[in-house]
Amino acid sequence: MIRVLEVIRQGQIGGGESHLLDLVHFLDKNIITPVCLSFTDGEMIRRLKHMGIQCHVIHTDKPFDLKVQRAVKQLMLAEHIQLVHAHGSRAASNVVWPSRSLHIPLIYTVHGWSFHDDQPAITRRMRVLSERIICHYSQDVICVSQSNANTGKRAFGLKTCHVIENGINLERFNPSASYTDLRQEMHFSPTDYVAGFIARCTKQKNPIGFLQALERAHAVNGRIKGLFVGEGDMDAEVDAYIQSHQMEGYLHRTPFRTDVPELLHAIDAYCLPSRWEGLSIALLEAMAMAKTIIATPTDGTTEVITNEENGIIIPFNDTEALAQAICRMAEEPDMGHRYGETAHNMVQQRFNARRVADAVAAVYSEVKGINRSVTPKKTF
Repeated sequence: MIRVLEVIRQGQIGGGESHLLDLVHFLDKNIITPVCLSFTDGEMIRRLKHMGIQCHVIHTDKPFDLKVQRAVKQLMLAEHIQLVHAHGSRAASNVVWPSRSLHIPLIYTVHGWSFHDDQPAITRRMRVLSERIICHYSQDVICVSQSNANTGKRAFGLKTCHVIENGINLERFNPSASYTDLRQEMHFSPTDYVAGFIARCTKQKNPIGFLQALERAHAVNGRIKGLFVGEGDMDAEVDAYIQSHQMEGYLHRTPFRTDVPELLHAIDAYCLPSRWEGLSIALLEAMAMAKTIIATPTDGTTEVITNEENGIIIPFNDTEALAQAICRMAEEPDMGHRYGETAHNMVQQRFNARRVADAVAAVYSEVKGINRSVTPKKTF
C-alpha cells in the first residue's frame, strides 16, 4: 500500500481539480491510499470528503510560502506519507522543500506551465526558473500534453517526463444521458443559439474577449445568446463590462456551479479563448458532450482539435474571429453538429479518466520500485 499526498492549489473546482477528483475516484484503493492537501477550501474538498478521502487544508495564496512549509512537513510525517504528487506549479512550490527534507519522492504534474509569452520578460524568466527548480527536484514529471513537454524542453531543458493526457469521467459526461433542461430556467428559447463560456474567470481564460465577441455576434444575429459560468479574480471587471455594455438581455451570468453536464447540455457552442492551457479538462468535457468547439491554439488544444474537422481554431486575442465563428456556426448548425460528433468520438477513444488513473498509478509504482505490468513511456 502506497500512501500518496495529492496536493493542489485550491479547493474550488477548476480543470486541475476535476482531474484530481477523477484520479482519486479511479485509483485502486487496494494499492494506493490517497490523502489530499489543498491550500484553500472549497467544493472539491467537500466532494473528496464525501468520497471518504482524508483531506487537509493549509491556507496560503503564495508560491514558495516558507510560513506554511513547516506545517506541510508536519502533515507529511503525521500521515506517514510515502509519495507526494503535486498538481500544478503553485502546489508544487509549497511541497518541494518539505518532501525533499524528508526524502519523500515528489511527482509533479504540469497542468500548463506557469510561464507564457504575453508575460513581461522578467516575470517570464522568474517563472521559467521556478519551473526548472521544481522539475529538478521532482523524482518524476508528468505533462498532460506532448506540447507541454516540448515547451518545457525548449524553455529550460526538461530532460524527461511522462506524457499522460488528461481524461474525464465518460459516465458523467454522456450526451445520450437524460439531463435537466436549463434553457428555460436561463430564459433561452428553443431557437436561440447559445455560446457558452464555462471556466474560471481569470486572465488565462480571457473572459473579456468572450464577452466582446458575444456582443459583436449578437449584434449581427439576435438569436445568438450567451451563457457565462465561472468566478475568479476578474469577477468585478466582467460584471462591470456586462453592465456597461447592457448585455443582461442576452447573457446569463452565473458563478461556479457543479452541474456541468447539464450546463453543457444547455449550450450549442463551447468557447475557450484562453491565452494558455495545458490540456483543458473543460474542453474535453465539452467535446465528450458533442458540443461545437471554438478555441484558441493553446498547447493541448492543438493536439485534440483540428480546425474544420472537430472544431474551429481561432487566433489568440482575436475577438472578431471568435465573433465570426459563433455567427457562422449559428447559421450552419449541421456543420457544428458534425464537428461535435467527431470531437465526441475522439474523447471516447482517448480520454477516459480510468485510463489516466491506471497510468498515474503505474508512475507511482515505478517511483516506489514496485513492479507493475503497465508503465507509461517517457518522452525525449
